[in-house]
Amino acid sequence: MFEIIQGLPDNVIGLNAIGTITDEDYSNVLIPHTEKVIREKGKARMLMRFGPDFTNYTMGAMWDDAHFGMKHLREFEKLAVVSDVAWLRNTVTFFSPFIPAPVRVFSDAQLEQAKTWIAD
Repeated sequence: MFEIIQGLPDNVIGLNAIGTITDEDYSNVLIPHTEKVIREKGKARMLMRFGPDFTNYTMGAMWDDAHFGMKHLREFEKLAVVSDVAWLRNTVTFFSPFIPAPVRVFSDAQLEQAKTWIAD
């Protein structure tokens, strides 16, 4: 599931991934929350944390992530991913040159640095 990270600026979507992320998590949390911020602010910033409670993505969630990302690719100003999960860090690093916004990967211990970077 996605849990919204509180205390971030209005133009920042902060999500904490817990357990297995499913397509329902995209449909019920990530997509409506992100589209609301984009509608209200024009552009958005996103901080996603995949901490020790994160397990995996379902195939449906991976599809939703790719589809949603392509649809809103130019509506993001910055993207921060916080995780110690090696495959996730490597995937984000691999795809970051294809994203037209600054992307940074932070370790789980750097969550506060990620919050500062995404807000600046």
